[in-house]
Amino acid sequence: MPDLPPRLPPPPDSAAAPLPRPARLTPTDHELLLDLLDTPTTGPLESDGDGPAARLWEAGRAYATAAAALGLRVLRHAPAEPEVLRRDDVPLTVREAAKDETFLARQPSLVLRLGPELPRQDTVMFNVHLDTVAGWWPARFDGRRFTGRGAIDAKGPAVALLAGIRAARAAEPALGSRIGVLIQAVAGEEGGAMGTFGTRPLVEEGFTGGLNLFCEPTGHRFLPRSTASMTACVRVRGEDAVDDRPEAGHNATVLLGHIGQYLALALPSRIGDGKVCVAGLHTGERHNRVYGTGRLLLNVSYGSRQTGRAAERMLGQALREALADFSARAAGTRDLARTATDAARITSLHWYKRGLPALDGRGRAPWAEELLERRAGLVRWPDEEPAFTCDAIWMAGVPDSYTAVFGPGNLHTNHAHADGEYADLDDLDQYADEIARVLVARVRHPPQDGDVTHDDGAPQAPHALSAVAPGAAADRISPR
Repeated sequence: MPDLPPRLPPPPDSAAAPLPRPARLTPTDHELLLDLLDTPTTGPLESDGDGPAARLWEAGRAYATAAAALGLRVLRHAPAEPEVLRRDDVPLTVREAAKDETFLARQPSLVLRLGPELPRQDTVMFNVHLDTVAGWWPARFDGRRFTGRGAIDAKGPAVALLAGIRAARAAEPALGSRIGVLIQAVAGEEGGAMGTFGTRPLVEEGFTGGLNLFCEPTGHRFLPRSTASMTACVRVRGEDAVDDRPEAGHNATVLLGHIGQYLALALPSRIGDGKVCVAGLHTGERHNRVYGTGRLLLNVSYGSRQTGRAAERMLGQALREALADFSARAAGTRDLARTATDAARITSLHWYKRGLPALDGRGRAPWAEELLERRAGLVRWPDEEPAFTCDAIWMAGVPDSYTAVFGPGNLHTNHAHADGEYADLDDLDQYADEIARVLVARVRHPPQDGDVTHDDGAPQAPHALSAVAPGAAADRISPR
């Protein structure tokens, strides 16, 4: 058996009390994780059709069976209703994929509860996703490291979560009576679905707590923020030409290449609290033809609805500049003269995804931050370090609650979306111990009167001009 890792000490000003013994994953937990890793759960939005068929139902049942041994019971194991996709902020890719009537049926979400139904303020909710990105290989465990798709994102954290709950119950029997626990084990987190048919409907049905932790890799730091993202498509619709007469058509390849370079250089500095990803560009595959049509995709993250709308305006402005710059540069080039003249007319901006909420809970519930830092001994994610996007966005606006993203490992270091994804047992053991300390602290240190921050809980209105609504017109880039 490998040596047990030393526990990280609490911060110097922490009042955290250690558990009677550190939480650890058991051999049964190891078997559960290997079983989950060997169960392919690639979501339809990620699947290229070449890998093994997804078995999310089986993964959910295996997880529920393991949770039942700890006293958690199943409240729901079912896909979302089709109505959840008929909303104007659902990404266009999701709408199109859902034309297949089996789309939702293959992606159930699981809700588990420990203890009776209690008021929100007396409930701790954990959200973890069982779907994964594409790419699957047989799971392995060498005694120190688990490898397999989902090892760190997020099947490993899901199993460590159960180990933490088990240890917390052993240390504090009031967990499950005075304080309840909810687990959302969702589908639809990967593939750009943004939780629209996994996490969001569960949140809207009230499966939330006063304290909510989303189990994503954060290096054991709790992050009370989550950015949202928007996806734009710059589309060129011109006329093709034969390679012998390139001047006769519109060269979408050159035009979109120029636009992509311009946006990559000019736009990031204008986005205040997010990032810009200039992504896929496609016009054609052949060498003996001028392609007059094509598309360029961009993804832009943001930290609030206000900055998201500002980013939309900045993108539109930068695109107009890119078109003007191209027309000025290419006007004297014979083969590109027609493209330069018509660039603004044949180019349009379309939104595949926008108007999603973003989460920023900093300072919203001091009692929760004190509990996590001082009582449980966790470390907070620095304010100056950028956040990332996950399903926690759907907790924005939920009243009487505090939400943070918190998990082991690192998306990059642990190869979360790449070959060789892994999770170290030491890391998962540490996470289980942290989960246990959070739960024990929550039982022993309830919020005092006046500690809970109340708000109206009104859902944030979707973007009024969202172009992903059925029949909505695409934004146009006018020549003016």
